Amino acid sequence: MQAQGYIQSVGFDKDRFWAESNSMAKENDMDQNLSYMLKMKNESEGKFVFTRQNLQEYGAKIKYFPGVKEWFKRTKGYGDKYGVKIEHYVISSGLKEMIEGTILSQNGCFERIYASSFYYNDRGVAVWPAQVVNYTNKTQFIFRISKGYLDINDERVNDYVKPENLRVPFRNMVYIGDSDTDVPCMKLVNANGGYSIGVFNSDLGENAKQRVHKMFLEKRIGYFCPADYTAKSPLDILLKDIIRLTAIRSQIEQIHLECEKDTRLRKRDCDLAKAVDTLVRVRRSASTDWNGLMSNPEILINAIGASDDLQDGLFYRAIMEQAQRYKPAIEKSGCSDDER
Repeated sequence: MQAQGYIQSVGFDKDRFWAESNSMAKENDMDQNLSYMLKMKNESEGKFVFTRQNLQEYGAKIKYFPGVKEWFKRTKGYGDKYGVKIEHYVISSGLKEMIEGTILSQNGCFERIYASSFYYNDRGVAVWPAQVVNYTNKTQFIFRISKGYLDINDERVNDYVKPENLRVPFRNMVYIGDSDTDVPCMKLVNANGGYSIGVFNSDLGENAKQRVHKMFLEKRIGYFCPADYTAKSPLDILLKDIIRLTAIRSQIEQIHLECEKDTRLRKRDCDLAKAVDTLVRVRRSASTDWNGLMSNPEILINAIGASDDLQDGLFYRAIMEQAQRYKPAIEKSGCSDDER
């Protein structure tokens, strides 16, 4: 992003800018992202005011790979066709302000943008890094998306969430990336049943594939395609296949859950029936007083169950089934209506 206007505007070519930025990072044991952010700010002095607005204007000039502008609406529409809700997130070591300036962001293509950014004073001038996104700390945003704790300061991202309660399971994630800073996220998604796709600029020839070949051999990614986002491109076809597979897998999983629920409810019904049966037998025993049940609370707990048992009516149903079963014996016992 920086090489599509900004670097040139401060009198650098991109190779020299990045060489000096990386050298500064190495000489000062400095994070490379912090280094390039500082260099951007420093090099703007005397040329223009380093504001959020200026950075967004540079972002508006960014050029895209083929098909990118239509990609987001098209994939969402394809997902709707199969009952799959598609959300797009940006996790980038680039500048959030520049991404916010793109026509894509202006059109609401992204659910969230997680990227490096500046803190600005009351005049809108950048004075300090607010967020730095790189390598392994990119993975926190994968967990935020998965758990549904999207706010960057929400500490619940470290909380344990049962797999069945995840907002977005890893198996439903598609991570598309093209740089070394994407590797940890790619590996995380790929290792947990999701889809990591490496993309490369085919205009650069066969050498462009070297990085994705290396990622594939190291099991960081499961697929790679040219960075062509047009309809019917290899990347477009692959994503559509994943969407259909996600829909089918969801349907199959729903059948599994229904079977599991039926089995669980049946077992719970049987357990409740046994508990009620125990209550009835204890009640009918001449040697046991009804109030004496309180001395064995486990029987009551097993009979009453959790709150969701009551909401499902299982305890009530078990009671009624047992009442019908024992009705002749109860009537013969001469119990009063209250006792019944």
